[in-house]
Amino acid sequence: MMNDDQSFSSNRSGIAQVSIESSNPFGHASGSIRTVPQRKDIQPPEVAKREEVNLLRAKILVALIILIAVGSVGSSTYLLVQDQEQTSFENQFAGYASEIVTVSKQKVDQFFLALDAFSASISSQAISDMDEHNTSWPFYVIPDWSIKAKRLADLTSVSDPEIAMAPIVQPEDRDKFNAFAAEAVPKWYRESVKYEGTDMTADEFMQKTVPFIYIEDEKNSSQPTPVTGPNESLPLLQSYPLVFHPERHFMTTMLDMAESKIAGLASISRATRKPTIGFTPLFEGELPVSGSQIIQPIYDTADTEAEDRQMVAFTGIRLHWLDYFNNILTDGEEFGIIVVLESACPDVHNGLNGEMDQSSSLISYRIDGQQAKRLGDSDFHNPKYDDMKVEDVFVDLDIDDSQLPEGLCVPTLTMHVYPSEEFEQSFHTNNAFVYTAIVAVIFIFTSLVFLLYDYFVRERQTKVMERIMRQDKIVANVFPTAIRDRLYQSQERKKHNENPQQDGSNNSFGDFEFDGYSNSFGPAPLADLFPSVTLIFADIVGFTAWASAREPHQVFVLLETIYGAFDKIAYRHNVFKVETVGDCYVAAVGLPEPVDNHALVACKFAQACLKKMKEVTLKLEVTLGPDTGDLDLRTGIHSGQVTAGVLRGERSRFQLFGDTMNTASRMEHTGERNRIQLSQATADLLKAADLGQWIIPRVSKIFVKGKGDMQTYWLRKSKVRKSKTSDVKNDMAT
Repeated sequence: MMNDDQSFSSNRSGIAQVSIESSNPFGHASGSIRTVPQRKDIQPPEVAKREEVNLLRAKILVALIILIAVGSVGSSTYLLVQDQEQTSFENQFAGYASEIVTVSKQKVDQFFLALDAFSASISSQAISDMDEHNTSWPFYVIPDWSIKAKRLADLTSVSDPEIAMAPIVQPEDRDKFNAFAAEAVPKWYRESVKYEGTDMTADEFMQKTVPFIYIEDEKNSSQPTPVTGPNESLPLLQSYPLVFHPERHFMTTMLDMAESKIAGLASISRATRKPTIGFTPLFEGELPVSGSQIIQPIYDTADTEAEDRQMVAFTGIRLHWLDYFNNILTDGEEFGIIVVLESACPDVHNGLNGEMDQSSSLISYRIDGQQAKRLGDSDFHNPKYDDMKVEDVFVDLDIDDSQLPEGLCVPTLTMHVYPSEEFEQSFHTNNAFVYTAIVAVIFIFTSLVFLLYDYFVRERQTKVMERIMRQDKIVANVFPTAIRDRLYQSQERKKHNENPQQDGSNNSFGDFEFDGYSNSFGPAPLADLFPSVTLIFADIVGFTAWASAREPHQVFVLLETIYGAFDKIAYRHNVFKVETVGDCYVAAVGLPEPVDNHALVACKFAQACLKKMKEVTLKLEVTLGPDTGDLDLRTGIHSGQVTAGVLRGERSRFQLFGDTMNTASRMEHTGERNRIQLSQATADLLKAADLGQWIIPRVSKIFVKGKGDMQTYWLRKSKVRKSKTSDVKNDMAT
């Protein structure tokens, strides 16, 4: 047991800390109290932590600068390469589009020149033949028709063309024309069969030929019906190639075109004395697709500039414009360009005096180098390339609108050229990623060098920090954290005032001047009065006899296990562990942090330790012997004021002084095993908190040296009821 003059010092466990800077709400003597957060683990000194934070901030700043630099340079490189690729794509497309427009327009111009020459040669030959045979239009069949039509197709680069000639027949000449056709048609049939090498004979073609100008009666299963109206007729007299379409049941020879779409185009040609063009259905197998129908007038004179010339017939040719886009590019580019042809006057419905349907008509083509293909009868370009469109008039017939009959429009074709997405993708390579990756690799290499340098610096700093931490741990085991921090701060202020340029490499303990027993002219001692504290002394009963029969390591296994369990309970209850003296565990509530219900908390802590003691000893019987379970705990509790501080000198420590320490020790010494003895002061605090039912007065008073007889109390082992006050409810929560 301890004598009356013995003091107790704290062995820092990390459970609670003491600071002595702010005012003490319970009164103070030579110092003041500051409440600080509890710390479970040993932390580096404040100076080291500040330097660590500054170093971390510098590293983060450097890392951010490198990251921003990588992002900026990498993004700039990526965007620059992409911009170059985009510029190359736009320039290449502009060149291809210009080539397509130029070459295709040259082909179209050549086409119309050839068509005009074809018409002029027919007019010239017709005049000569008519003078010789004393006849006139429409009673004329073009000799060597298949040869001339085939030559026209070759000159105009049209594959699989449909070429026809139709004279204008007045109503009064229909019967005469029917008789003329009955004699003339078999002749050119035989001529064409011989030249073209058809599968059918001329007689077989004649069997499928209607012997009069007719129209197809849709009400009567498209049966041929003679034309009898007062309007002019446009019978198809000659056609190339000579083909019979089984689905029509009859040859198109003698079919009147005056009621077809072609009549409107013929009206425009008659009015303007120029060729005209429009869209018309063509067939790929059994599917109709849009093509173009070109009408070339045939005049009664070979002089194409004569003012009085009259159109007596027309030559019509149906074609796919696809032929004009094949072999249009010479460099064999693999990816495509989209060409859209648009006509403002696609459809013609009525006769020579009819009106034109002016709905828009479109055909889309895709050009892949020297090959082209039709995409369909619509606009198939990607709208995102609208701003790159190259537009030009594909067919310009130079027609004056004032020359057109009312209701008809200028028959023109407009070409719109766009790039395809595949064409653009052919210019977008991985170069942007490659160059960006190279830039990133350079920066990453630089960063790795920086990290390697930082690693070696860090290794050195870690060794220095480990040494500082070891020193700090020694200090922390001697002083509570708050006292330790005050000592460091005092040392920094002293160095700054005495020698601002000093590097701070001197020994820390020497600078605290603990080697002497007094320092009259130094700073004031670190000491404070805690006026309201409850102390707990818990002694292991039977320990001396038990330990005498055990190995040293077994003794320490027992003490470490029991005290470790008590430390955890103290942490949960916010109890400050002061120290362990032999087999006695000393703790305090209200120091260093003020606690309103410190007596209540101390009692709860003592009860928990008593229960844990029995659990631990029973478990240790297996390894430490059966009599380990016979060990018990004797606990004493007393409340009062305590003086605490650092007593400077050799092996300075944080220590507690005062009568409260001695009285609490006497409460433990005069108590009984497995019971908790309370002093009158502690019992009064419980009664004031309306917890008088927790205690039982001891039957006989005890004698305390220096104090005489004292009335003490036993703490019940189980709670009778819960407190009615909210403060008690909160403090009783485990």
